Amino acid sequence: MHQKNLWQDNSKEKITFSNLKKSITTDLVIIGGGFTGCSAALSAAKNGLSVTLIDQKIGYGGSGRNVGLVNAGLWMPPEKVESILGLEAGVKLNKALATAPDLVFSLIDNYEINCSANRSGTLHCAHSKKGLKDIHLRFKQLSERGAELELLDKQQTQERIGSSKFFGSLFNKKAGIINPLDYCLGLARAAKSYGVNIYESTIATNIHSVNNDWLIKTAEGTIKAKMLLIATNAYQKPIEGLNPSKYTSVQYFQVATKSLPSDLVKSVLPNGEGCWDTASVMSSFRLDADNRLIIGGIGNLGHSASKIHTNWARRKIESLFPHLKNIDIEFSWHGRIAMTGDHIPKILRLGSNAYSVFGYSGRGIGPGTYFGKAVSECLISGDETSLPVDPLDYYQEPFSKIKAGFIEFGATASHLL
Repeated sequence: MHQKNLWQDNSKEKITFSNLKKSITTDLVIIGGGFTGCSAALSAAKNGLSVTLIDQKIGYGGSGRNVGLVNAGLWMPPEKVESILGLEAGVKLNKALATAPDLVFSLIDNYEINCSANRSGTLHCAHSKKGLKDIHLRFKQLSERGAELELLDKQQTQERIGSSKFFGSLFNKKAGIINPLDYCLGLARAAKSYGVNIYESTIATNIHSVNNDWLIKTAEGTIKAKMLLIATNAYQKPIEGLNPSKYTSVQYFQVATKSLPSDLVKSVLPNGEGCWDTASVMSSFRLDADNRLIIGGIGNLGHSASKIHTNWARRKIESLFPHLKNIDIEFSWHGRIAMTGDHIPKILRLGSNAYSVFGYSGRGIGPGTYFGKAVSECLISGDETSLPVDPLDYYQEPFSKIKAGFIEFGATASHLL
């Protein structure tokens, strides 16, 4: 299926970079120009390091294909995080990621990033009575940990969304929505203003360590650095000398309608919240700055049966908003998510002054920004206790290809119904 990415088509942050054609020396080299890499580059440069960042294209991967919901925490309730990591480590991660939306929106404000930011909140929508119990549980757990949330009943939810399909919702007024690609490009622009050398069309082909330095070879250049960060997440390409990150690759797709007619705009999400539901095969929906309705769900648009996903999206629009039955779809695209077995992001030690960060399991904007900043600060200070999760020397994701196939099969089957 031909894909057309709304974020790429409507990007307002116009910035490009040349490719690397020389040998350079730098304090920190970052491979990957998504939320994590760009956040790390900006933070490290602000703290005085010389930084070089390379990628095929800034925001090319999941960051430029994201839904654009800026939420706190992870997908899981906080007690689940604490049960997986242990109480102390779980509390530490929950507290850190509770601040992620503030970090994201402060960066947007400070560097005047033109990413259609709208901090009108997000809604976690109960698709069933079971889903309603889930959001009540989350409300209790998150409120006990200091989150400022509002539990909305069916009528209040209908007024917020313009749809009667949900049993209730959990409103987080500190969250919001952005154009994720423009946010990523804006971070890169800000990093460049602090002296970061950014190269596009530049892929690492070989990495090795010599005398406590890291040597990175590309097609036309080399980089020597004292510190290394791999921030490719689900888009890592084979690099000689580097073991690939271990995760389950999950696809998430989105479609966007044409801009809603002026007489219908106030009937759909009149306050502009971003939404996702409690279904096992989750879906999301929101408006963009031009009042296009964007519907997303788990699924790959790159295989022969992918029309099942886009047909489901059309039915989903009609189900949620019957008055939009005949609205045209103008954009469709998908991106890869790096999902870990426990849905906890990983920081992997690669050697002296070197880390790899991956596994946001679909919650990339806030955690990616936070983890990038945290890892850059750790590289400067040498204090790993400041990291949001304890770094690992080894991580394995068993049966990842089987799990990825099962998830795609389950999503395709679900979208047939």
